[in-house]
This record gives sequence, structure tokens and C-alpha cells, in this order.
Amino acid sequence: MDEKWYTNSTATMEKNALKVLLIDDDVDYVEVVRHYLHPFQNWEFDVISANNQEQALRVLGGNHLVDVILMDYFLPGTNGVEIAKKIRESNIDVPMILLTSNRDFRIAIEAMKYGIVEYLIKEEVVDSILPRAIVNIVDRHRLGSRIAAAEKQKLYSEKNAETVQELVVTLCHEFNNPLAAIKISADIILRQKISDEERAILTKLNQNIAQLEKQIVKLRDLSADKPQPGAQTSASAGA
Repeated sequence: MDEKWYTNSTATMEKNALKVLLIDDDVDYVEVVRHYLHPFQNWEFDVISANNQEQALRVLGGNHLVDVILMDYFLPGTNGVEIAKKIRESNIDVPMILLTSNRDFRIAIEAMKYGIVEYLIKEEVVDSILPRAIVNIVDRHRLGSRIAAAEKQKLYSEKNAETVQELVVTLCHEFNNPLAAIKISADIILRQKISDEERAILTKLNQNIAQLEKQIVKLRDLSADKPQPGAQTSASAGA
């Protein structure tokens, strides 16, 4: 059976829609799931079905944006846990729910190792249990993704701040050395017998160097005063 989208709504655009990939070779149970996935709260469900591993991976590797995966444990030539391993190996970040008639919870423990976040008994998935589970799992996954993205951005910002501080220190050092050498040379020349015009030029040069040194000190101090990434101020630490 080729994979095909089914929409349990005639007005999907008016509500939030979740794309559900159902991996199950039982055509009758696919229809049961479609029946259970009625509109729930402000959510509606678009279901695509695949009856084997190859079809499922083809869907996930294509243009379909899947929000959650439902899969049976017993499948032709493989099982749901093995498919979960393949999905994780493909770096596909989609939450997965295992549906099975098997009450052996050792399977559930094994499944959790490969990113399956929920284990549901088929006979117990009635009424709103399945749509509620899907919505809760998708919400948790999206929240986790937002937190991870925020942490990544924070780390990126901290690295940028560290890089800027290092650059400032390097630039200050690179400027200080030649300025000091010029200043010493100018002072030596000023002690010599030179014309008033030359003395005026060197005096002006020393004044400009002094101004540059002040600006470098300000820049260096400004960089040093910035709080280190992750550090707390004394006020917040004592709160």
C-alpha cells in the first residue's frame, strides 16, 4: 500500500494541524486510528500511513514535515524498535510513539533507548487517549527544541563575547608596543638640539600619543568590566 495523506477535517486551515506518520501493516487498524484522531482541543490531525520500514523512511526523507510518528511493534521483517533505531541513525528528530498489543514492558524499556517517548497498548487507545497523548508529546518535544535552541544561541553569544574580549586585549597590546616605542623615540629627540618647529611637532606628537593611550586604557577597562559568561553579579548571587 502506498503512503497516502488523510485529513480528519474539512477545515484544517482553521485550526492547528499535526502531521502524523502511522507505520502499521494492519489496514483495519489504520482506519481505527484515523477514527480516534478526531479534532482534539484546537488540534486536528493529518495522517499518512506506511506499512513497512522502507515506506516510512521514504516519507521521512522526503518533503513531508512529520510532527509525530506512531508505529506498531510487529511489522513485516522487522519491529518498531528497529525502525526507531534506523530513524535515529538518520538524525531525524521526530517524537515516536510505540503502539502494540504486547504487554511486555521490557520492550518499552528497550524502545526508550532509541527515542520512543511513549508506549501505548492498542486495546487501551480509545476515545481521546490517542489524540491527547499526541498533543502532549508534540508540545513537550517543541518546548524541548525551543529550550535547546535558546541554549545554543546563548552559548553562541557567550563565545562571541569571549572572542570580542580577546580581540580587544590583543589590539590594545598591539597598539601599546609601537606607541611606547614612538613616545620613547620622540622623548629622546626632544632632548637633542632641534629647531622650535621640530620641537613643536614632537610635542604635538606626544600629546596625540597620550590621547591614544587614554583611549586604549578605556577600551581595555571596558572589556575587563564586562561580566564573564554565566557569571552572577554580587547582588544577584547574594539574593
